[in-house]
Amino acid sequence: MNSIENKTVAEVVAENIKTAHVFKKYGIDFCCGGGITIEKACEKKQLDYETLKNELLQVDKAPKAYDYNSWKLDFLIDHIINVHHTYVEASIPLILQYANRVAEVHGHHYTEVIKINQLFTEVANELAAHLKKEELVLFPYIKKLLKLKAEGANLKTPPFGSVNNPIQMMEEEHESAGDVFKTIAQLTNNYTPPEGACNTFRALYAKLEEFEQDLHQHIHLENNILHQKAKQLELSFL
Repeated sequence: MNSIENKTVAEVVAENIKTAHVFKKYGIDFCCGGGITIEKACEKKQLDYETLKNELLQVDKAPKAYDYNSWKLDFLIDHIINVHHTYVEASIPLILQYANRVAEVHGHHYTEVIKINQLFTEVANELAAHLKKEELVLFPYIKKLLKLKAEGANLKTPPFGSVNNPIQMMEEEHESAGDVFKTIAQLTNNYTPPEGACNTFRALYAKLEEFEQDLHQHIHLENNILHQKAKQLELSFL
């Protein structure tokens, strides 16, 4: 992003719609009240300008590429929770605010946003329960397998029989969430807002696209790496 000095909130959002999420987080109106400079907006909200400026400048920084396949399973689990679960939990309330607002204001003309709001609300509730099942059942069991292996101890059969059972449930839920986002992508014309859409409308589509990309990476780490290695680890006790 170019320098943001002396630019209005609206100008910065027009340059990069992803900055809308930063303004939203701090309660700064980027839609109708975006005609003031960022410094002025910070003064009104009693926010530290440098903190906000640094966050705005970070929005396009690409994440580092990691060799996830080489990571130890307990480290990979912690990464999934700290990065992807945290992202989902932080993003859901934001997207729900955007989706509700856009459906309320623009649903009469763009009826698809009403369906998008319904679909995202459903998948958000499903994902919230899904993350808890991983954090309370599957992930602790995999960590227990690692501990027993390190100690050379025997494995007792868990209440759910085998790691394959919670894994199958998680993967079915992954597929369900993926299918919902395929529908959302179709309804949004691959996250392309209509011409002349307001900033909240554009922010909704940008955040939905970002959420789907994170979900794909999240599911890849679990389905293709964590789950496969957890199955092998459990088999090693036989």
